Amino acid sequence: MDLGTVIGFLLANILVIGGILAGGEPMAFVDIPSILITGGGTLGAAIMANPLERTKALPKIVRKAFFADPIDLTGLIQTLVSFAEKARREGLLALEEDAGQLDDEFMRKSIQLVVDGTDPELVKSILDTEIGLLEERHAAAKSMFDIMAELAPAFGMLGTLIGLILMLGNLDDPDALGPGMATALITTFYGSYIANVLCIPISKKLAYRSSQEILSRELMVEGILSIQAGENPRIVEEKLKVFLSPTMRAKMEEKKQEAQGGAA
Repeated sequence: MDLGTVIGFLLANILVIGGILAGGEPMAFVDIPSILITGGGTLGAAIMANPLERTKALPKIVRKAFFADPIDLTGLIQTLVSFAEKARREGLLALEEDAGQLDDEFMRKSIQLVVDGTDPELVKSILDTEIGLLEERHAAAKSMFDIMAELAPAFGMLGTLIGLILMLGNLDDPDALGPGMATALITTFYGSYIANVLCIPISKKLAYRSSQEILSRELMVEGILSIQAGENPRIVEEKLKVFLSPTMRAKMEEKKQEAQGGAA
């Protein structure tokens, strides 16, 4: 579970709902027709704008925003450096057994291509194509929430117009104008809430998840090609550390020094 996503989601909802409760009239913000217009309209239009297969995957996409496992780039570098050391001692064929034990399908496939003696240019081409297709799939999943973020305020305004039309039909009853105006504006509130508390944050989180996964894939490609070229493991490590932030590099060096000190 991603605590940052969960905490942010709960904090936004608690503060918004708390602000409503502090106003003293929480039931004034509950209107079933407005919910149907804004929520139902947004969802229906999003389904219409996307393939059915992608719509069916919506729960899985939401789950990825909240529950995806973090990617350990430093651990990935250490794994690749250990492979480089083994390949330098025993040859590339020695990595075949290690490849079969990997959980990551992309890395397993990458090493298998190298072990099979595939040309380096072809290895890079195959892996880059797979990364590009992965990026397209992630962008397609993210686009669902981008679409709903665009549509929700529009359906909120549509509900407001419907409410105003109904209100203007009762101009002969002055007592109904105030409640009618409030009801008309609730749909705008719902639209803004759906867009800014739900859809936009989830879209941003999915974009971050995608960037991290693509970064890890690019790191793997660089490491695998360096191993195939027979480069020194220390050079491989330095090349791969470029993918880390300065803070992560410092932490990796600290752990490395601690391990060396313990061994000594």
